[in-house]
Amino acid sequence: MPTDPIEKQHMVTDWLALQRVPESSTEHDKLFWAFGRLCDLCCDAPDEAWDVILCMLAQDHSPVILENLSAGPLEDLLAKHGPTIIDRVEAQARRDPWFARLLGGVWQNAMSPEVWTRVQAVWDRKGWDGIPDS
Repeated sequence: MPTDPIEKQHMVTDWLALQRVPESSTEHDKLFWAFGRLCDLCCDAPDEAWDVILCMLAQDHSPVILENLSAGPLEDLLAKHGPTIIDRVEAQARRDPWFARLLGGVWQNAMSPEVWTRVQAVWDRKGWDGIPDS
């Protein structure tokens, strides 16, 4: 089911907020729908998931968001739909340093060796796994 613009913005806002609340809180329970919805999009609607991921990154570059967005939705999207989105991923990484940095936090997961090699060619690993930021 396609995401309308209002639901999309609500999902972005709630997913970002979810990353900052304790897991055992009622706030977490209230916001968790956004996690599930984005997981569904990553599986079933890669174009919409791509758009949502870019919206989230545009709104928040903080470490907690980069960590959760890269090793979560972006990695899942690449694992499930890598061959169909890798051209977009490469182009985005070349024009957006924040996206290249976000890409630096993904792991191979179920990506094909070809997709993984292409990811590694455009990612920015600075700040990940103890690699200095500068």
